[in-house]
Amino acid sequence: MAQARAAQTGGLFDCGGDARDAAVVVIGVPWEPTVSYRRGASQTPGRIARASQQVDLHSELLGRSFGAETALTLREDWLRLNDHACAAAARGDCAAVNAASAQLNAELAADCAALHASGRAAGVLGGDHSAAYGAIAASAAAHGGRGTHGAPDGIGVLHMDAHYDLRAAYQGFAHSHASVMHNVLESVPEVQRLVSVGVRDYSSCERQRAEKDARVQSFRERELRAALYRGRTWADLCGEIIEALPARVHISFDIDGLDPALCPHTGTPVPGGLAFGEAAFLLDAVAASGRRVVGFDLCEVAPNPRDPGDEWDLNVAARLLHQLCALAWLGRSG
Repeated sequence: MAQARAAQTGGLFDCGGDARDAAVVVIGVPWEPTVSYRRGASQTPGRIARASQQVDLHSELLGRSFGAETALTLREDWLRLNDHACAAAARGDCAAVNAASAQLNAELAADCAALHASGRAAGVLGGDHSAAYGAIAASAAAHGGRGTHGAPDGIGVLHMDAHYDLRAAYQGFAHSHASVMHNVLESVPEVQRLVSVGVRDYSSCERQRAEKDARVQSFRERELRAALYRGRTWADLCGEIIEALPARVHISFDIDGLDPALCPHTGTPVPGGLAFGEAAFLLDAVAASGRRVVGFDLCEVAPNPRDPGDEWDLNVAARLLHQLCALAWLGRSG
């Protein structure tokens, strides 16, 4: 990975992991030129290490302490590229943003591909959700074969989000955070199934796309809550969600899929959402099902812009990141 460095002294989870030999490498992607409501997510890759250092590292999933196997990197050139693209977005230069986004996607996909090729796990910490595209494309290329849509050797994307992210070129940005899953479905044929969980804010055209595309299966917030209120258990619903996934899974986690009380400064908060325990239970259930997590991304986490000392959003994200890293560690050699 060109021009990569550890994000902060002490490293991820205070373990000082080295990206040159870590089993799980989290690539920080400080990217947010296409944000459509509130900025701030680009700061998270540079600030997560400090918040992660007070996470107790026992993993119930693994039954032991986990953290030394991980490392976090942050490329200096992407910080500059983000500044360039955000300035272009501010002046309405969509062409410049689209070119910068395409560059980021290609470079991130190459970095993730190198990790996959070495038998290690690749995760991404955004940034806005458009930062996930390169990671998903790399997971699909490395672990999904090269069949056509619906190929039995494809991978699935478990997409936890308040939004479908199925808009085409939203606000003129070809690689918008609101378009990432549209782009995946259009351009990553190895993705056999997109399973979206917690969706509760979307356009009519997005819902129509989700209902017409056989690769998409939705577990919208409204229907999930109705089922729970009528007496079904979360465990039962998680079983349905997981049954929709193939054997190999990339987890794409937009933090606004959670109740916004947990990460209130995310770019596009929406009332409702998953409780932390519900999300953690679902992730554990993926592992228990025998599915192999071949990559992940965690996006749209934003620190409190008015109080640099407030690390609540980062605290929540660090615990999700720890669980995602453990899942990826389990899946790296399967």
